[in-house]
Amino acid sequence: MRKDNSKEYNVDLYHFEHQEEETLEELMKKKKERERRIKEKNRQNQEEFNEEFDFDTETVIGMTNKNNKKIEDEKRKQFSKNQRRKERRIKKIKLVLKIIVLLGLVAGAIVFATCSPFFDIKEIQALNSNQISSETIISLSGLKTGQNIFQFWTSDVQKNIKTNAYIESVKVKRKFPNKIEIEVQEREPKFSIPVLGQYAYMSSQGYVLEIKANELNLPIINGLKTPEESISPGNRINEEDLNSLETILKIMNSMKESNLDSKVTTIDISDKNDYIIYMQSENKKIHLGDGSNLSNKMLYVIAIIEEEKDKKGEIFANGDLNDKFKVYFREEV
Repeated sequence: MRKDNSKEYNVDLYHFEHQEEETLEELMKKKKERERRIKEKNRQNQEEFNEEFDFDTETVIGMTNKNNKKIEDEKRKQFSKNQRRKERRIKKIKLVLKIIVLLGLVAGAIVFATCSPFFDIKEIQALNSNQISSETIISLSGLKTGQNIFQFWTSDVQKNIKTNAYIESVKVKRKFPNKIEIEVQEREPKFSIPVLGQYAYMSSQGYVLEIKANELNLPIINGLKTPEESISPGNRINEEDLNSLETILKIMNSMKESNLDSKVTTIDISDKNDYIIYMQSENKKIHLGDGSNLSNKMLYVIAIIEEEKDKKGEIFANGDLNDKFKVYFREEV
């Protein structure tokens, strides 16, 4: 009976041990599986860490490179700016030195030119002077021989010469090394004006040139509105009379074609609606009206003067030819 019990006991022990071995194997497997999972997890964590670390490193390196590049660019810009500033400063210094040298040369040339007898005036010549003498022009200029050619202003010389009413314009030229040329353009007397028992000679621009007791062979203008006290050499007649002078010049030009202008002795402008021309040699007084339509009127005047050559009288051309007016002659009885 014991033997059977003992056998039965052994069988159970075998199963127990066998079961225990299986349990240990399972535990080992589980442990290994757990360790494998842990390693796998650690490996994954390590990879994630490495990826993150690599990203941050690349970012940091990129930012560092970018900052370094920016710093380098700033350094280059600053260097270029400093270089340009330096070059500009050098150019300014060179320019200043050139100016100083140039000024020194100019100053030396001026001192030499104004002090050297080589540039002393030896000849002064007046050109185109007809109404006034060359000696008068040179005297008015204030220039003298022996004077340095640079020691005067041409504008002052021109102003001095133009104090003479006959002088319309002046050009002063330095002819190096020692000659002066004074070229003038003169006004010519074209009309005379009775004033205070004398005669004022007037240019075609209305400038009074001089006043003399004797009368030149010039047409006399009567009827001016300019006050007698204003009629003096260098002055100009007033605006109203200048307008009348324009009409007078038109009349004289229309007569010039037939050479009648030289026969005019007196022009009366007291009535602006009837300009009156006197021709002493022809014994004629011509009424021209307001000066309009002069060309046609002058054709009639010329014809009447030829036809009535030896008769003293008046020619009336002071009407409107476009309104059936006929120019006529009235003989003085």
